[in-house]
Amino acid sequence: MTQKDVPPRWDRRMQQRLARGEAAALGELYDRFASLVHSLAHRVLGDERAADGVTREVFAHVWEHPDSYDPKQGPMRSWVAQVTHRLAVQRLRATESAALSPGGSGSAEELRSVEGKVRRASVAARADYIVHSMPAPLRAALELAYFQRRDYRQAAADLGVTEDEARRRLRLGLQLLSTAHDAGTPRGHGGAV
Repeated sequence: MTQKDVPPRWDRRMQQRLARGEAAALGELYDRFASLVHSLAHRVLGDERAADGVTREVFAHVWEHPDSYDPKQGPMRSWVAQVTHRLAVQRLRATESAALSPGGSGSAEELRSVEGKVRRASVAARADYIVHSMPAPLRAALELAYFQRRDYRQAAADLGVTEDEARRRLRLGLQLLSTAHDAGTPRGHGGAV
């Protein structure tokens, strides 16, 4: 287990400490996840000040509702990212809707435009989270392929692995990234983002 992995035991203890109202627990949680929260919020909103506001809202929510986290559903890191995404999307929708017209009611075309922007921001934020959460070997292979324009043979040489292993890492990394789009696509008529 790498240092970045959060053990489930830590998650349960952190939740219990927050439920008891330990301010030190909130500080520890902030130290661990503030950069994740801020970067996800900034990715959705594209605005530093708005991302700062969402960061404050996320940690206020965590402090006020520690029991809404269920360790059986996954790591606390994922829950914090989910809360961040939800609050950032709410703020983006509110901001975009208010900008549509003075009365706040826009045409169907304007509303579709807002929802399209929200979906694109959601997909981008989810992709960013996936890349930062994936194991380092997968991330390194994707970074070589994407940023340095290496093919799998060159990536294998740079990483010191076989060509088959480089292809496997790239394929798995791309499969993980493809789930970002799936999560950003609405389900049904008014699907959740």
